[in-house]
Amino acid sequence: MAEKRMEGQERQAPETVCERVRYLTQEIDRHNYLYHTLDAPEISDTLFDAMYHELVALETQWPELRSPWSPTLRAGSRLLDGLPKKDHRLRMYSLDNVFSQGEWQDFLDRMRRAYEGQGPFPEGFYCDPKLDGLAVELIYEQGVLAEAMTRGDGSTGEVITEACRTIATIPLRLRGEQVPELLEVRGEVVMFKKDFEALNADQKAHQRKLFANPRNAAAGSLRQLDLSVARSRKLTFLAYSLGASKWGPEKPCASHSELMQRLSAYGFLTPPNGRLCRDFREVTEYAQWVRDNREHFPMEIDGCVIKLDDLKAQAILGFTARAPRFAVAFKFPPLKVATRLKTIEIQVGRTGVLTPVAVLEPVAVGGVIVTRATLHNEDEIKAKDIRIGDTVLVQRAGDVIPEIVGPVLEKRGSDVLPYVFPKKCPVCASPVYREPGQAALRCENLSCPAIRLKSVLHFVSKAGLDIPGFGEKWVEQLVQSGRVVNPADLLTLTVPDLLQFKRMGETLASKLVAALDDARNNTSLDRLISALGIRHVGTETARTLAEHYHDLEKLSLATAEELQTLQDVGPEVALSVRHFFSTPANVDFLAKLRQAGLWPVQKASTSAAEQSKALAGKTVLFTGTLSVSRSEAQKAAEAAGAIPVSGVSRKLDYLIVGDKPGSKLAKAESLGVQVLSEEAFFALLAKKQP
Repeated sequence: MAEKRMEGQERQAPETVCERVRYLTQEIDRHNYLYHTLDAPEISDTLFDAMYHELVALETQWPELRSPWSPTLRAGSRLLDGLPKKDHRLRMYSLDNVFSQGEWQDFLDRMRRAYEGQGPFPEGFYCDPKLDGLAVELIYEQGVLAEAMTRGDGSTGEVITEACRTIATIPLRLRGEQVPELLEVRGEVVMFKKDFEALNADQKAHQRKLFANPRNAAAGSLRQLDLSVARSRKLTFLAYSLGASKWGPEKPCASHSELMQRLSAYGFLTPPNGRLCRDFREVTEYAQWVRDNREHFPMEIDGCVIKLDDLKAQAILGFTARAPRFAVAFKFPPLKVATRLKTIEIQVGRTGVLTPVAVLEPVAVGGVIVTRATLHNEDEIKAKDIRIGDTVLVQRAGDVIPEIVGPVLEKRGSDVLPYVFPKKCPVCASPVYREPGQAALRCENLSCPAIRLKSVLHFVSKAGLDIPGFGEKWVEQLVQSGRVVNPADLLTLTVPDLLQFKRMGETLASKLVAALDDARNNTSLDRLISALGIRHVGTETARTLAEHYHDLEKLSLATAEELQTLQDVGPEVALSVRHFFSTPANVDFLAKLRQAGLWPVQKASTSAAEQSKALAGKTVLFTGTLSVSRSEAQKAAEAAGAIPVSGVSRKLDYLIVGDKPGSKLAKAESLGVQVLSEEAFFALLAKKQP
């Protein structure tokens, strides 16, 4: 390069360099598309790498030549300060679910009724597999990727643009000569099964924590602040719908099937084996085909998605508070996989219940490696005739919780004997007992190490006092050392006490002691009652007791008959409360709490200020995945005067739904309970009271 920069002038790249950069950018993008999207490479990896490194060198020397769609932007080597949040232009809705042909027929009938008066109902449904990944929105301006966001709560998502640039199947620029002014492409970021297995193999080789399933791996990778981590994990984006759009000279699509073809032309991968079905029968046949071939898909799927193909009809049908009226997910029953039951372990809970847990030969069930599954109780083992050494069928209930369906009897060996439930506690060797009419066996030894540990863990947990910093490992050390015998001993801990434990620094010790002081001074009575671990007394009953008795001393004197006059307190709960307060060990424990200064008194909430709260006296229940933690949402509800409950009934005032709400939503709707989206819930809290 013979050019010399004159004083006061900036050096300009020669035209030959400009041409070379343009050529390399275009060619690398083309070969990237051929390799990652079409799976039809034309050149070797060596030649591709040589072209890429040449472009990196030229852009380093002439930074002004780097285009917004340069393939070098996929490098992902920076560290981000955080993930800002931003509102979606159009809300990203969840899908309602159907689980059978009958439910699919009911949904179709509702669509037809909602469309009445608009002309003939437009038959034709676009169907594709339901992906189990992370929903993402990609925003293209003038055909160039400008921003990427997670779904979040549907209204607000996290900005993950830089992480998405590292995904080879996400076009940095839309292909084609005519592109829309604005196009928001929605889809799922997934990790293929083979890539997930390779990632976990690498994690294991480096003695790092294994990922539970491909969805968690994909979501965790995208939310990394270290972009090199996101780039090192092979993720795939599959496009399936649009958000906002401004088409410009190009005509918008008339049908969803046409839209999928358009997205493919723009350079996107779409969910495999998508198909246009003409009517109810073809949709049903397609759903069965996907179910039969579920294991052969390259990514995890849990059903198929059915969308009315006509986009104008989609717009007419619109949305409910949480889902489209024109689309539904046809969910499949959980997969059943066979494995060997190695042994049965007995776990002792904080109330002394002995729970049998099956230890299994590791097996993949719906994308999750399962090694353990609860057997619930002695009756469950007998009813299913489950024996150690059996080959058993395992499924994930609701595609979440592992459970044993039963044994494969034809594979049972002649030497496999029925399981005998222990007569003594496996931790302290005390005799176990079973109350009349109850399925659970219990250890009644309050000094049992397992009961002590679980009671302390419950005391500091979110269901108890919610004391930050006291994780399971620290609590185990405190209990095993003998320094903490019951939860009251926590309140006597000092910084010097904590510094005696390994890996405990002065800063952490000071934070833990400060957290205990905060709990001592600011815990409400209902939280303390819940933290005590009284059998059958959860957060809802604890609130009822606190509002009626106002302090523990008055509650301890209440008779069983008096307790039963309270709402939702029956004979079993009343007897459990009386048993707790009449047990000498518990009386000593409560005295220690009082001596340590943890003795909250609840004032009667009859003031005008209390009654004017947004949700004063209203019962609420949360279901599904929220944008905030469940405990945060409950605290916000409590601050507004609401009473969080644990189940759906006619007495429930509000069911607040997040993503994938499950069966609680259907039950609430059948009972006529008012359903609020998460956004509507927080909007209600924000209202000013008169």
